[in-house]
Amino acid sequence: MSLSPELLKILVCPKSKAPLEYYAGPPEVLVCRESRLVYSVQDGIPVMLIDEAQPLDDAKYPPQA
Repeated sequence: MSLSPELLKILVCPKSKAPLEYYAGPPEVLVCRESRLVYSVQDGIPVMLIDEAQPLDDAKYPPQA
């Protein structure tokens, strides 16, 4: 399942308010480079809770062009 382009345009990181990068996965995630956090997407729903985000691993989620 993928997130709609309209939703991706308006979603921002809850910590930094920076834009997010979408990775279709698996696993499907949203990445914030500024906060260095990875937010999961479960059943097509972004889990935008700072406490549940994982630290960013640049090797696993390289910057998108």
